[in-house]
Amino acid sequence: MPDSDKLPLSDEEVALLRELGRANVPFMLVGLAAAVLQGADAVTKDIDLWFESIADPRVAEAARKVGATFVRRNDPPLFSGPGLGLRDFRSEYAASIEVGVTSDTTLRVLPIERVLASKRAAGRPKDKAVIPALEAAIAAIKEST
Repeated sequence: MPDSDKLPLSDEEVALLRELGRANVPFMLVGLAAAVLQGADAVTKDIDLWFESIADPRVAEAARKVGATFVRRNDPPLFSGPGLGLRDFRSEYAASIEVGVTSDTTLRVLPIERVLASKRAAGRPKDKAVIPALEAAIAAIKEST
């Protein structure tokens, strides 16, 4: 479990993620927050969640239970597929890993190697900037195993 001072999640976000888990909503944490939970030395200002279906009524219900509002937005959209860094949800979800974030909350997260692949494919300046940190974290993980 990551050190609490390095956790890229607020208490409110953890409450929402816990509720989504209790509701058995298929989702995973992706992006830089997923990498930070796996040991990357980086900072992110948001979390990216990838749902199997945002039309699943359990998503909005989980948000409501913790006093949040589920806002659907299309900007930025998440694309997957060959050449875009990520495969379809089911393939990535099947390969996701569980990471403990509190004593009673675990999350499915995109493996750090897949986060790196998505950052490389995106190619935006902000994505390119974190590639060295992701590569270093992957090397450290491999050394420790």
